[in-house]
Amino acid sequence: MEHTANCLAALNFYVDAGVDEVIGTMPVDRYTESKATQAAVTQAPAPQAPRRQTSASSSKAAAPRKVAQTEAETSARALAAGAADLAALQDVMAGFDLCPLRRTATNTVFGAGNAAAKLMLVGEAPGADEDRQGQPFVGVSGQLLDRMLASIGLDRDNVYITNMLAWRPPGNRKPTAEETTMCLPFIRRHIELVAPDLLVFVGGTAATTLLDRNDGITRMRGRWFDYMVDGGSAIPAMPIFHPAYLLRQPALKRQAWIDLLAIKARLQDIS
Repeated sequence: MEHTANCLAALNFYVDAGVDEVIGTMPVDRYTESKATQAAVTQAPAPQAPRRQTSASSSKAAAPRKVAQTEAETSARALAAGAADLAALQDVMAGFDLCPLRRTATNTVFGAGNAAAKLMLVGEAPGADEDRQGQPFVGVSGQLLDRMLASIGLDRDNVYITNMLAWRPPGNRKPTAEETTMCLPFIRRHIELVAPDLLVFVGGTAATTLLDRNDGITRMRGRWFDYMVDGGSAIPAMPIFHPAYLLRQPALKRQAWIDLLAIKARLQDIS
């Protein structure tokens, strides 16, 4: 059990650090591989065109998932666009049952804090404590986030906090691409309605998704990016380490402190 726990901890560290591929210990000659592949294709007989499937059951088998996904995304966009304020957005999200996460979660975790604040923080998704209480960042990592904010003179009365997804993935797993895509219109509308002066993306998933980048959090943290709002305007945004990651890697709290000071300075500039 201890060996398994250590392996899982190492894997979580690599994921949080932005590692997305495995590199072997021995060099690989890709040119030789490419030549061998080309030779095999040249020598192989020409493939025959696949026969058309005329069975009614075969033609229907692949359709439901595509239709369901398109329906969910289209519905989310329409519902989000039609929400005139935060209360309306919360209502439509609470009734949105096309996302599988909505059906397994206990609560819709919408947001907390001051909706008129200059600073808005966006995390990834609720955890077990958040799902149980219906509030974002109330567990152990949330308590650390509160201390991080307090270190630069902020608290939940002068910031607004939410998550990219409003529902907890079972077992706190990482959201799938499909789940993130269908929920994206909600968080984009959420940001538009709050209209903060600054955005902080808490963790790599929120940062890469909302900034549409492939960099890992270790490369993105501490840097200012432009989050583009519909209509062409931009909001300065900084990714930071997720508190849950800092709890596993306390040595990185020094870098997190530097990022917090940069956020404080930017807030002072716009005051």
